[in-house]
Amino acid sequence: MEQVGHCAHPIRVTGCSDTIDATTGVVLASYSSGSEPDGITYLRCGNRRRAVCPSCSFQYQGDVFHLIMAGAAGGSKDVPASVVTHPLVFATLTAPSFGLVHAAKKPGRSGGRRCRPRSGDGRKVCPHGRPRWCMAVHQHTDPLVGDPLCVDCYDYHAQLVWQWWAPELWRRFTITLRRQLARHLGISEAACRRRVRVQFAKVAEFQRRGLVHFHALIRLDGPPTATEDYPPPRIGFGADTLAELVETAAGMVSCEAAPVDAQDVPRLLRFGRQVDARPVHDQADRDHPEQGGGLHPETVSAYVAKYATKAAADVLDGTGSAGRHLVQLRQVLGRLVVRATIAGLTGADGPYKGWGRWVDMLGFRGHFATKSRRYSTTLGRLRQVRRDYTRRRHLDRQRAGDDSAAGWADRDDQDQAEPTTLVIGSWRFAGIGWLTTGDAALAAASAARARDD
Repeated sequence: MEQVGHCAHPIRVTGCSDTIDATTGVVLASYSSGSEPDGITYLRCGNRRRAVCPSCSFQYQGDVFHLIMAGAAGGSKDVPASVVTHPLVFATLTAPSFGLVHAAKKPGRSGGRRCRPRSGDGRKVCPHGRPRWCMAVHQHTDPLVGDPLCVDCYDYHAQLVWQWWAPELWRRFTITLRRQLARHLGISEAACRRRVRVQFAKVAEFQRRGLVHFHALIRLDGPPTATEDYPPPRIGFGADTLAELVETAAGMVSCEAAPVDAQDVPRLLRFGRQVDARPVHDQADRDHPEQGGGLHPETVSAYVAKYATKAAADVLDGTGSAGRHLVQLRQVLGRLVVRATIAGLTGADGPYKGWGRWVDMLGFRGHFATKSRRYSTTLGRLRQVRRDYTRRRHLDRQRAGDDSAAGWADRDDQDQAEPTTLVIGSWRFAGIGWLTTGDAALAAASAARARDD
């Protein structure tokens, strides 16, 4: 179990492999799953979702933290420490409102904590006779949080269509932000690219109402050179101006969504009005909170990485049962998929191609964690470093006479063979998960103890 990091649903394979010297043809090492208990080799599932595999998602979240932290603070993962002086903004782009929902308000903020107090405009009830107010103070665990005040007034169709096109809105936002930079500098876009480049790392978070919003770290660099991959931008403004440009760009972005069928209408989709963009300051500003505004690279990196392992299942309430609003969303999305299929819009070239595959994600089809090419390192490099470390550690154990480390070293040689060697193997998929419920329970308990330590 230690060999797969106490994974909850490991992949079972059977077979063997030989590491051969490509020059002499001598077999340097051999490994067979027959040498393992039950004759099976286990591999990590690598699932990033916490609800599926706590162990693999914990590792994934750590990788995302280091990836984001390297680009925010520098000084690690081949990113120079000087990157911390570049303009950096933490931005949150929300979805628009599709109807009034119950809300849990945090204490300490301006205004009362009541859900939706009575307004003075005299509009006491909705067209369906239901109240437009709620005087309760909801806790964040309250199943009502996120549910509409009136299910008949709530625009479920528009929400699900927006969810499908949210990745396109983000793509257009990045384009618009680059254009706003050029406009602010008073130069062409081509000339702007010779002075400044936009780098970002973004994750998507599911809200209790079943909608995603985006958290992103947006940084400005100069164009890379032969000697420097992360040069400072050649501009005359800092993070405060960048935050203003981010908010302006988010307000300008729009996307016209295709109708679901002949009875539907096109929709002009936008981000919500609650766009937040705040500068992130370096470690030195910890001594001057009035300048740093409480946002520092470590804080925002941990906050962004936290949502990299969450999915639609994580908006379920504490009992594990979906709220009424989420059940309704899935039902409406199922009906919309049928309508779009009948209209031929889910075909190979249709605007809603593959919609039915994303019902469990409430229609969101985007990646939960994305970054620009030169924001920082990559997940692949981080995993390679971990494999190198694991291989060296167990080779040392093997040289010290620890026979339990032999299998580790042989398997790692498959991925870390020298250029002069050739790995020839034959493997067959045997299933997913532990063979017995006892092994699964033991893996879960071991993973929990490892996290606590």
